[in-house]
Amino acid sequence: MQFKTINRENWARKEYFEHYLKQKTTFSLTNEINITTLMKNVKKKNYKLYPAFIFMVTKIANSHQEFRTNFNSDGDLGYWTEICPLYTIFDKNTHAFSGIWSANSRDFSKFHSSYDRDVEQYNGTGKLFPKTPVPENNIPVSMVPWGSFTSFNLNINNGGNFLLPIITAGKYTRKNGELYMPVSLQMHHAVCDGYHACIFMSELQSLADESSDWI
Repeated sequence: MQFKTINRENWARKEYFEHYLKQKTTFSLTNEINITTLMKNVKKKNYKLYPAFIFMVTKIANSHQEFRTNFNSDGDLGYWTEICPLYTIFDKNTHAFSGIWSANSRDFSKFHSSYDRDVEQYNGTGKLFPKTPVPENNIPVSMVPWGSFTSFNLNINNGGNFLLPIITAGKYTRKNGELYMPVSLQMHHAVCDGYHACIFMSELQSLADESSDWI
């Protein structure tokens, strides 16, 4: 994993970046993803939906530089050559959650095993971030499985310098025999536009439809 700096003066997105960074403009897009095929393939092999969702999100983020662009801890603008997921897990006893991360893998079965080990080890610790150190090259992913939604907006007030996408899924519902899961994508306009948000949603749907290829 490397962090590659961006020369802002020679960057094609310089004007857009500086304009929207100054404005601190973020936006969100919520879409319903048809997970009918995904759920069939997940259940065939006794896998869980949540790690499958995390795997898909991470795969898409690692396929596009825009979704890996951020400031590092030194304040440099650039992009990670690879990111890993930082996802929330729920403690049923305390009704609190923790944010943990798992190593990225291109093999879903290996990622699912890592997910299971990490959840077993770190759930119920009572800590917000029990698995440390948290790698800087992470992307936030969460799921709200108790209810569905038609929109979801999450705002980070850190001076507007958090540029990575934030992805949240909700409870899936059945419509006309098909399963649909709401997915919200929060983005910073300094590095991503509506085009990139639509690319993300399109690829998420394709991975769900073609899940037999990777599950």
